[in-house]
Amino acid sequence: MAKINKKNQVIVGLQWGDEGKGKIIDYLSKGVDYIVRFQGGNNAGHTVVVDGEKFIFHLIPSGILRKDKVCVIGNGVVVDPEVLVHEIETLKKSGITITPKNLKLSYYSHLIMPYHKNLDILREGARVNKIGTTKRGIGPCYVDKLTRCGIRLIDLIDPKRLYSKLKDNVLEKNVLVEKIFGSKKISFSKILEEYSSYAKILKPFCEDVVELLYQANKNNKSILFEGAQGTFLDVDFGTYPFVTSSNTIAQNASVGSGFPFSAINRVIGVTKAYTTRVGEGPFPTEIKTKYSDFLREKGSEFGATTGRPRRCGWLDLVLLRRSVIINGVDSLVLTKLDVLDNIKDIDLCVGYSYKGKKIKGFPLDIDNWDKIKPLYKTVKGWSGDIENVRDYKKLPSEARDYIRIIEDYTGVPIEIVSVGSKREAVILRG
Repeated sequence: MAKINKKNQVIVGLQWGDEGKGKIIDYLSKGVDYIVRFQGGNNAGHTVVVDGEKFIFHLIPSGILRKDKVCVIGNGVVVDPEVLVHEIETLKKSGITITPKNLKLSYYSHLIMPYHKNLDILREGARVNKIGTTKRGIGPCYVDKLTRCGIRLIDLIDPKRLYSKLKDNVLEKNVLVEKIFGSKKISFSKILEEYSSYAKILKPFCEDVVELLYQANKNNKSILFEGAQGTFLDVDFGTYPFVTSSNTIAQNASVGSGFPFSAINRVIGVTKAYTTRVGEGPFPTEIKTKYSDFLREKGSEFGATTGRPRRCGWLDLVLLRRSVIINGVDSLVLTKLDVLDNIKDIDLCVGYSYKGKKIKGFPLDIDNWDKIKPLYKTVKGWSGDIENVRDYKKLPSEARDYIRIIEDYTGVPIEIVSVGSKREAVILRG
């Protein structure tokens, strides 16, 4: 292996996603050469505001906004070709350069097919206990990947292989769609025609990502690995079953790209100054008072992909510390601190109680989470707006105290503080 590059980093969300990673990835990407997305699909959305213009990304790393950067979609990502082609075309219309030189797609990325989206909708509709899926076909695509009948980009660009694999899959899916769910039959010919057209567009972007990243590291290029969603949506370590269908944690950066984890030198975790989640599932610090609407409106807490309003709550330090441990976080990024401006008293969850008794350790049984009560530490808020602050020392003392409490509880320094949606609204520490 080539000499280890000290600049290779992973950036992950530490809550239930929507932590503001898009802006931070865009900010950090100015100092790296490659930006690699390693998991998830277009159920995720990253938002970046540049010169007043809003860009929303679903598959392409937000680093594409920086010139002379190479953006990579790794094998761990499930790709909806229709969405990807539309995203490429939309960004081009906005004046963003996208060519096979600055956008690379792994041959081994699995494809979301129309029948995946059909099954996602049908399965969720039939469930008594809803998961809250985005109905984008993500889960069914990962199911096919693990049952070894998935269609990958390398299959898409081979007409004979696409025909053969698609034929098998449509026969199998039609049994489920018609016999089990009583729904309309899937058209093989329609999918074949549509996806053959995508093959022509996407083929020039296909790349052997393993070799690409190996050579990049060998040549001392810096690589930023970009995660989607957040730690507590991880299929293994999240609030299962109310999770996504992939591993969202830092360790999957290696599996989802073919890059050795031993050559990754730093893990950066992103957290909001409060907590949100979309869809169903436990949320101990969810606010049921007027502050929930306040946070939602001021923080624009509506899904970038679905538009769904996010549930809002106070910062949960118990969850945050758990995420730090799981991911091996070296430094923290705190986003949306400005949303807490002018709140008289702010609560932070510093523990849980169950049936009146304080819980030792982290609660493992999700079925009991509806009975868990947060234990709060109330701190004094700050007055005035901090959106234009760029020097940490010029933050109100109460805001700095708030940051210090987070650092003390997690044991990890906060090195970047985001104080607004604009690209430049960042305070850099350390």
